[in-house]
Amino acid sequence: MDNLKYAIEGILFAAGEPVKASKLAVVLETDVSEVKDAVNELKAEYDRDSRGFNIIDILEGYQICSRPEYYTYIQEILGEQRTQPLSNAAMEALAIIAYKQPITKSQIEHIRGVNSDGCVNRLYERGLIEEKGRLDAPGRPILYVTTENFLRCFGLKNPKDLPPLDLSRLNLENAQGLQLEIEDKGTQEKNEGSTEQ
Repeated sequence: MDNLKYAIEGILFAAGEPVKASKLAVVLETDVSEVKDAVNELKAEYDRDSRGFNIIDILEGYQICSRPEYYTYIQEILGEQRTQPLSNAAMEALAIIAYKQPITKSQIEHIRGVNSDGCVNRLYERGLIEEKGRLDAPGRPILYVTTENFLRCFGLKNPKDLPPLDLSRLNLENAQGLQLEIEDKGTQEKNEGSTEQ
Protein backbone atom coordinates (compact mmCIF):
# COMPACT_ATOMS: atom_id res chain seq x y z
CA MET A 1 0.00 0.00 0.00
CA ASP A 2 1.25 3.48 -0.84
CA ASN A 3 1.71 5.76 2.15
CA LEU A 4 1.28 2.90 4.63
CA LYS A 5 2.85 4.90 7.45
CA TYR A 6 0.43 7.78 6.96
CA ALA A 7 -2.54 5.42 6.95
CA ILE A 8 -1.24 4.06 10.26
CA GLU A 9 -0.79 7.61 11.56
CA GLY A 10 -4.40 8.46 10.66
CA ILE A 11 -5.76 5.33 12.32
CA LEU A 12 -3.78 5.88 15.53
CA PHE A 13 -4.78 9.54 15.66
CA ALA A 14 -8.49 8.73 15.20
CA ALA A 15 -8.46 5.75 17.58
CA GLY A 16 -7.22 7.69 20.63
CA GLU A 17 -6.33 4.39 22.31
CA PRO A 18 -3.84 1.58 21.68
CA VAL A 19 -4.29 -0.36 18.43
CA LYS A 20 -2.66 -3.77 18.08
CA ALA A 21 -0.05 -4.15 15.34
CA SER A 22 -1.82 -7.32 14.17
CA LYS A 23 -5.11 -5.44 13.75
CA LEU A 24 -3.38 -2.69 11.77
CA ALA A 25 -1.85 -5.37 9.53
CA VAL A 26 -5.26 -6.98 8.85
CA VAL A 27 -7.01 -3.67 8.15
CA LEU A 28 -4.21 -2.40 5.91
CA GLU A 29 -3.77 -5.78 4.20
CA THR A 30 -0.10 -6.11 5.01
CA ASP A 31 2.01 -8.02 7.51
CA VAL A 32 3.02 -7.09 11.05
CA SER A 33 6.69 -6.56 10.14
CA GLU A 34 5.72 -3.88 7.58
CA VAL A 35 3.51 -2.21 10.17
CA LYS A 36 6.43 -2.18 12.64
CA ASP A 37 8.78 -0.73 10.02
CA ALA A 38 6.27 1.99 9.12
CA VAL A 39 5.74 2.89 12.78
CA ASN A 40 9.51 3.09 13.33
CA GLU A 41 9.76 5.47 10.35
CA LEU A 42 7.02 7.65 11.86
CA LYS A 43 8.77 7.67 15.24
CA ALA A 44 12.03 8.73 13.59
CA GLU A 45 10.24 11.54 11.69
CA TYR A 46 8.57 12.79 14.86
CA ASP A 47 11.89 12.84 16.72
CA ARG A 48 13.82 14.43 13.86
CA ASP A 49 11.21 17.17 13.37
CA SER A 50 10.71 17.69 17.15
CA ARG A 51 6.98 17.10 16.76
CA GLY A 52 4.60 17.73 19.65
CA PHE A 53 3.55 14.09 19.79
CA ASN A 54 5.05 10.64 19.54
CA ILE A 55 4.00 7.02 19.20
CA ILE A 56 4.33 4.75 22.21
CA ASP A 57 4.44 0.95 22.19
CA ILE A 58 1.85 -0.60 24.44
CA LEU A 59 0.74 -4.25 24.71
CA GLU A 60 1.90 -5.29 21.21
CA GLY A 61 0.29 -2.20 19.73
CA TYR A 62 0.72 1.54 19.36
CA GLN A 63 -0.83 4.81 20.46
CA ILE A 64 -0.23 8.43 19.52
CA CYS A 65 0.38 10.61 22.59
CA SER A 66 1.51 14.16 23.21
CA ARG A 67 5.10 14.48 24.39
CA PRO A 68 5.47 14.71 28.17
CA GLU A 69 7.53 17.92 27.94
CA TYR A 70 4.44 19.76 26.61
CA TYR A 71 2.02 18.50 29.26
CA THR A 72 1.84 21.77 31.23
CA TYR A 73 0.98 23.76 28.10
CA ILE A 74 -1.65 21.27 27.00
CA GLN A 75 -3.15 21.20 30.47
CA GLU A 76 -3.32 24.99 30.57
CA ILE A 77 -4.94 25.33 27.14
CA LEU A 78 -7.52 22.64 27.83
CA GLY A 79 -8.31 24.13 31.24
CA GLU A 80 -7.95 20.78 32.94
CA GLN A 81 -7.79 20.81 36.69
CA ARG A 82 -4.65 19.36 38.14
CA THR A 83 -5.41 15.89 39.40
CA GLN A 84 -4.44 15.03 42.92
CA PRO A 85 -1.33 12.84 42.95
CA LEU A 86 -1.62 9.36 44.40
CA SER A 87 -0.79 9.04 48.08
CA ASN A 88 2.22 7.02 49.20
CA ALA A 89 -0.16 4.32 50.43
CA ALA A 90 -1.89 4.11 47.03
CA MET A 91 1.49 3.97 45.24
CA GLU A 92 2.55 1.18 47.59
CA ALA A 93 -0.61 -0.80 46.84
CA LEU A 94 -0.18 -0.16 43.11
CA ALA A 95 3.41 -1.46 43.21
CA ILE A 96 2.26 -4.63 44.99
CA ILE A 97 -0.47 -5.20 42.40
CA ALA A 98 1.91 -4.52 39.51
CA TYR A 99 4.53 -7.00 40.73
CA LYS A 100 2.20 -9.70 42.05
CA GLN A 101 -0.78 -9.59 39.67
CA PRO A 102 -3.31 -11.12 39.68
CA ILE A 103 -3.82 -10.51 43.39
CA THR A 104 -6.73 -10.16 45.82
CA LYS A 105 -7.32 -7.27 48.19
CA SER A 106 -6.68 -9.49 51.21
CA GLN A 107 -3.31 -10.52 49.76
CA ILE A 108 -2.45 -6.83 49.26
CA GLU A 109 -3.45 -6.15 52.88
CA HIS A 110 -1.36 -9.12 54.07
CA ILE A 111 1.75 -7.67 52.40
CA ARG A 112 1.05 -4.07 53.49
CA GLY A 113 -0.12 -5.00 56.96
CA VAL A 114 -3.04 -2.52 56.87
CA ASN A 115 -6.53 -2.21 55.43
CA SER A 116 -6.30 -1.30 51.74
CA ASP A 117 -9.94 -0.61 50.80
CA GLY A 118 -9.37 3.08 50.14
CA CYS A 119 -6.19 2.52 48.13
CA VAL A 120 -7.70 -0.17 45.94
CA ASN A 121 -10.84 1.92 45.34
CA ARG A 122 -8.81 4.99 44.36
CA LEU A 123 -6.61 2.97 41.97
CA TYR A 124 -9.74 1.43 40.44
CA GLU A 125 -11.41 4.85 40.03
CA ARG A 126 -8.27 6.21 38.33
CA GLY A 127 -8.32 3.34 35.86
CA LEU A 128 -4.91 2.02 36.98
CA ILE A 129 -6.24 -1.39 38.02
CA GLU A 130 -9.17 -3.56 36.99
CA GLU A 131 -10.91 -6.75 38.04
CA LYS A 132 -9.63 -9.90 36.33
CA GLY A 133 -11.82 -12.74 37.50
CA ARG A 134 -12.13 -14.29 40.94
CA LEU A 135 -9.90 -16.51 43.03
CA ASP A 136 -11.21 -20.08 43.34
CA ALA A 137 -11.30 -19.93 47.13
CA PRO A 138 -13.93 -19.41 49.84
CA GLY A 139 -15.77 -16.15 49.22
CA ARG A 140 -14.38 -16.03 45.65
CA PRO A 141 -12.47 -12.76 46.19
CA ILE A 142 -11.85 -10.46 43.21
CA LEU A 143 -8.45 -10.62 41.51
CA TYR A 144 -6.89 -7.30 40.47
CA VAL A 145 -4.43 -6.55 37.67
CA THR A 146 -2.99 -3.36 36.19
CA THR A 147 -4.54 -1.75 33.10
CA GLU A 148 -3.39 -0.27 29.79
CA ASN A 149 -3.77 3.12 31.47
CA PHE A 150 -1.21 2.03 34.09
CA LEU A 151 1.23 1.08 31.32
CA ARG A 152 0.66 4.43 29.59
CA CYS A 153 1.18 6.41 32.78
CA PHE A 154 4.44 4.63 33.60
CA GLY A 155 5.77 4.39 30.04
CA LEU A 156 5.77 0.59 29.90
CA LYS A 157 5.08 -1.66 26.89
CA ASN A 158 3.76 -4.47 29.09
CA PRO A 159 3.89 -5.52 32.76
CA LYS A 160 7.06 -7.56 32.14
CA ASP A 161 8.93 -4.26 31.59
CA LEU A 162 8.68 -3.37 35.29
CA PRO A 163 12.14 -2.77 36.75
CA PRO A 164 13.50 -5.53 38.99
CA LEU A 165 12.88 -5.07 42.69
CA ASP A 166 15.79 -3.64 44.68
CA LEU A 167 14.75 -4.06 48.29
CA SER A 168 18.27 -3.33 49.54
CA ARG A 169 17.40 0.39 49.31
CA LEU A 170 14.35 0.01 51.53
CA ASN A 171 14.58 0.52 55.26
CA LEU A 172 12.75 -2.65 56.24
CA GLU A 173 13.74 -5.23 58.78
CA ASN A 174 11.83 -7.90 56.86
CA ALA A 175 12.96 -6.90 53.35
CA GLN A 176 14.11 -10.45 52.62
CA GLY A 177 10.73 -11.86 53.63
CA LEU A 178 8.88 -9.27 51.55
CA GLN A 179 11.00 -10.05 48.49
CA LEU A 180 10.33 -13.76 48.86
CA GLU A 181 6.64 -13.05 49.27
CA ILE A 182 6.48 -10.95 46.11
CA GLU A 183 8.70 -13.25 44.04
CA ASP A 184 6.81 -16.37 45.13
CA LYS A 185 3.79 -15.26 43.13
CA GLY A 186 2.04 -18.51 42.47
CA THR A 187 2.56 -20.41 45.70
CA GLN A 188 -0.09 -18.85 47.93
CA GLU A 189 -2.63 -18.64 45.12
CA LYS A 190 -1.99 -22.27 44.19
CA ASN A 191 -2.46 -23.35 47.80
CA GLU A 192 -5.74 -21.45 47.87
CA GLY A 193 -6.87 -23.04 44.63
CA SER A 194 -6.14 -20.09 42.32
CA THR A 195 -7.31 -20.06 38.72
CA GLU A 196 -4.69 -18.07 36.80
CA GLN A 197 -6.03 -15.78 34.12
